[in-house]
Amino acid sequence: MSAPTGELTGPRSLDDAKAWMRDRLAKRIHPLGLTDPQATSDTIDRLEGLDGAHWAKAWIATGNGYMEKAEAAIAASDAGAARDAYYQAYGFYFLGRFPCPNHPDKEESYRLELEAYAKFGALADPPILPVSLPFDAPDALSHEIRFYLRKPVGVEKPPVVIMWGGVDAWKEEMTELSSQLVSAGIATIALDNVGTGQSPIKARRNGEIQFAPVIDWARQAADLDGSRIALIGRSFGGHWATKLAHLMPEKLRCAVNWGGGVHYMFQPEWVEASRYPDSYLMELVETRSRMLGAQNDAEYIEGFRVLSLLDQGLLSQPCAPLLLVNGKEDKQCPIADIHLLLEHGSPKSVRLFPGGHMGFGPHTVPTIVSWVGNHLK
Repeated sequence: MSAPTGELTGPRSLDDAKAWMRDRLAKRIHPLGLTDPQATSDTIDRLEGLDGAHWAKAWIATGNGYMEKAEAAIAASDAGAARDAYYQAYGFYFLGRFPCPNHPDKEESYRLELEAYAKFGALADPPILPVSLPFDAPDALSHEIRFYLRKPVGVEKPPVVIMWGGVDAWKEEMTELSSQLVSAGIATIALDNVGTGQSPIKARRNGEIQFAPVIDWARQAADLDGSRIALIGRSFGGHWATKLAHLMPEKLRCAVNWGGGVHYMFQPEWVEASRYPDSYLMELVETRSRMLGAQNDAEYIEGFRVLSLLDQGLLSQPCAPLLLVNGKEDKQCPIADIHLLLEHGSPKSVRLFPGGHMGFGPHTVPTIVSWVGNHLK
């Protein structure tokens, strides 16, 4: 395994961050792929700093403008315009809490994000329904698991994809993937990755305990086909999709690891080399530490180390059909982890795309949706 090249030597300057954001905005890729391009560009221009107060202030202001448009549309009985404006408001509030709400003003942006998303979800077609399940575990942060259920119209007992994001893309950011799956006749359940969003636990060696109750719920739901379940883990979330594919292959038709690590990513040398990848905007270590509940660098390194699926002895076990997707030049998760998976256990499918982390491009999501759809037939 080689260390990533092209990494930064420290945090970005404001001007460098603005240039990075404009590049991602032009390409319409995460985290600049959800919001109106002109309004986003104008907000980038107004940014006065990358600290939590200045960062949240700029994005919240734009989000508030869209909330006003949404409420005006509601007053005019224009549900379609309201839905679209609520989604834009959500997208700008998401940027205001990005990459994680580690400042009071970013926490407020996250609160506004959830509020706007709930209003958008109620008007979405098909609607996005909030569900909660009771949950209990040692050191739990809350006693419920929250997720969104979305079912295709006119499909009796559809198959279901259970999906989650990584360290900074949470259940709300699964919307576009959900829309493509629902269009293919597949129901979706979107929840937060372990240690992020409204997850009831911090990331730890047995973090899969958060997902197991949701899988069991889907297997028993009267209006879903519990015999046809797939998992999609995006970015860091691909780690848990891979682990669950090995732990419960009999319950799953397939799983997708879209850019997640299994062993090499969690080794100290990679942790050190990937602190400031040029593919990430800012605060990657802070965001990962928040996910882990790590209070210092030693806890951060140890929190990663215990996640190795190789060291847990899982990789040589049989697993559900597994698709591994990433960009060839990923500097956040080593491609060596894909090679490692290919050398152990059941055969895997692989699709590498040009570019960096997750291989964002016009063919990435369609490839995943097609592969999953074939396994759920």
